[in-house]
Amino acid sequence: MGQGNYSHAAHAALVADRASASRNEVFTQRGCHPLMNPHGLKIRESRDSGDHPNSLGIVFALDVTGSMGDIPQSLATKELPTFMALLNAVGVADPQLLFMAIGDATSDHAPLQVGQFESTAELMDQWLTWSYLEGGGGGSGEESYELAFYMVAQHTDMDCWVKRRKKGYLFITGDELPYPAVSRHQIGSLVGDTLDADVPIAEAIAAAAETYHVFFLIPDLGRRGRCEKRWRDLLGDHVICMEEPGDACAVAAAIVGLTERAIPDMDALVATLEANAIAPQRVSAIVRALRPYADLLDPNAATRMHVPAAGTPAAPSAWWKRMFA
Repeated sequence: MGQGNYSHAAHAALVADRASASRNEVFTQRGCHPLMNPHGLKIRESRDSGDHPNSLGIVFALDVTGSMGDIPQSLATKELPTFMALLNAVGVADPQLLFMAIGDATSDHAPLQVGQFESTAELMDQWLTWSYLEGGGGGSGEESYELAFYMVAQHTDMDCWVKRRKKGYLFITGDELPYPAVSRHQIGSLVGDTLDADVPIAEAIAAAAETYHVFFLIPDLGRRGRCEKRWRDLLGDHVICMEEPGDACAVAAAIVGLTERAIPDMDALVATLEANAIAPQRVSAIVRALRPYADLLDPNAATRMHVPAAGTPAAPSAWWKRMFA
């Protein structure tokens, strides 16, 4: 998928038309849309074309349980055009977006929903707003984020990787812990795949990281306490603690720019954000959220004296750099 041209003006107008709409008015599905039902899904493709010769696959796997509806709503009513504008500003010419919706496979009716990779504003918006914001979730403090790692590893195919050995991007938004393994029973019932055994979460992440840069975005500082440590154990500084949910698009775009070396340093990031009308207080918050990851990319960071603030997690060991290179 991923045909057609992107128009920022069309996207901004589409979003502006619903800026004051309620969540239920924007997200009208009251069950899993048939085209987002993953059962029997073979592959989701991000392909080069005449319009997009250098496609880059980007997946947003959005937690749609009760506490996490703010981010999908923000994307659909305000922020998604900002993401695309920032990517364009740093020279990422051919992004192709796929939206997933993640719930809790132990309790929800639609714990996994999967869209298509798209390049046009209208189709990106279509898949995003076709997502069913079930608002469920279990009471165990865990959600089925591991399903996103499994799906991108086993059911996506990207020309950016196949042709150029350039990884795509997976951004998972959430505020809970992952389950310890991908359940073979859940994969059988939800997707139709047959697994011989459950897949430990670390193995699922490693499989996804072969072809994707993977990140977990925590929506605000108030929610980091219940999940940050476990996610840092799994992902190191690929865990990003934001200060408010509305920063998700700008943070994700900045991560792509920094990782692709299109944004050379944090000073350039500030200039890029300011040039794209990001408010000064939000620029400061975005920089604070991204500083640990930016230091991870900086080859000179390890040689500089750094005394972490109280409670700051230890830097990830070298094997994380190898896994996420």
